Amino acid sequence: MVLQAQEGQLTTSAVRLLVATAVPAERDAVAQALDLPGVDVIAVGVGPARAAAATATALTRAALEGAPYGLAVSAGIAGGFAPHAPVGSLVVADEITAADLGAETPDGFLPVTELGFGTVTHRPPETLVRDVVSATGARPGAVLTVSTVTGTAVRAARLRERHPTALAEAMEGFGVAEAAAAHGTPVLELRAVSNPVGPRDRAAWRIGDALAALTGAFGKLAPVLEGWHPHDR
Repeated sequence: MVLQAQEGQLTTSAVRLLVATAVPAERDAVAQALDLPGVDVIAVGVGPARAAAATATALTRAALEGAPYGLAVSAGIAGGFAPHAPVGSLVVADEITAADLGAETPDGFLPVTELGFGTVTHRPPETLVRDVVSATGARPGAVLTVSTVTGTAVRAARLRERHPTALAEAMEGFGVAEAAAAHGTPVLELRAVSNPVGPRDRAAWRIGDALAALTGAFGKLAPVLEGWHPHDR
C-alpha cells in the first residue's frame, strides 16, 4: 500500500504492481492490456536465477525509493500438462513449486526440503487466486518451475506423478516468488499455455495464440488487480 499526502492528510492509493516476464514478447503482451498507474512490466530473462536476480533488484529499488511494490506477478507462456491444461488455456498458480531443485537418489528424486534445506513451494494469496479464476476463467493448480524444459513423455509423466495437481511448467515463477518472499511481498503466477509438456514439437507450438490469450487475460484482470490489497489474503 502506498501512502500519499492529499490536502494535509494521508490517503491510501492503489497497490504498486510488478509484473515479471521472461522475454520482451511476453512483456509487451501484458503491457498492452495492463496500462495502469503504479504498474511496471519488465522482462527479467529466462530461468529461475535470472528471474530472481532481476525481480529482487526491482523490488529493492522500489523499496529504497519509498514506494514498494505490493504484489509481484510472474507471467508469460508455458507448457501445459495434457489433458488438464490444453494449448490456449490459462493457468493460475495456487502453488509455485521448484520441480527439479533437489537430488536424484537410487530411490528417486528428493526435493531440497527433504535434504534439510530451503523451500520448494510458495503459495499465492487464496482470495486473489479465486478472483483471477472468476475474472479470466483460468484453471487453478500447481505451476512447476524447471531449469530444464521437459522434452520427453517419460519426464512429463514423472513430474505429474510427483505433483498431481500440476497444470503447467515454466522457468521463472519460483525465482520471482523467492525474490518476493525475501521482501515480504505477495506473489502470483499466471500463464497461457502454448504447447503440451512432453516431446518437443515446435510445429505444434502456438506461441502467438498464447500471447494473445495472455493479453486478453490481463485485460480482464485489470479491475481485480486495481482493487486488490495485501490484506485481502
